[in-house]
Amino acid sequence: MVDLSKTNKDPLQQLWDILEDTRAGMLGVEDSGQPMQPMAPQLEKESNSVWFYTRSDSDLVKAVHGGGRAQFCVISKDHDYHAYLAGSISENKSREHIDKFWSPVISAWFEGGKDDPLLTMLQLKLDDAAIWASSNNTLRFGWEMAKANLTGKEPDLGVRTHISLPHQ
Repeated sequence: MVDLSKTNKDPLQQLWDILEDTRAGMLGVEDSGQPMQPMAPQLEKESNSVWFYTRSDSDLVKAVHGGGRAQFCVISKDHDYHAYLAGSISENKSREHIDKFWSPVISAWFEGGKDDPLLTMLQLKLDDAAIWASSNNTLRFGWEMAKANLTGKEPDLGVRTHISLPHQ
């Protein structure tokens, strides 16, 4: 269950914590005409970046050619935390990052391993995040629905916040 007080007090750290537990989210490149697609995030907090392994012949890489902006959307496994992340995206074949995040799971996708000729990475440099965190407590949900129906006021089920991230 998401800690709403942490959403208010330290939303950036909570975002990184949620992302560390995220197996996949939806990545899309602005103005590319391509649909968002599931991608597994690799986190680099010190640079406010999210890295993704992909193939150099993928639609995403073609859409990114020359740089651009992208969005990455995440829903926590408990469905009580939603985040929209945005920033500049570029292809980056950094061997350092290929080695840094490599795992047996990643290896399964690339026949040639780290030296697969089609292996590349995308780097999403975050500069913007919108977060919606809510209680999944059924008692609170019921109370807020009843109160809203009696008073005509919108139910209070969580926190919405915005973070601007500095470029590192």
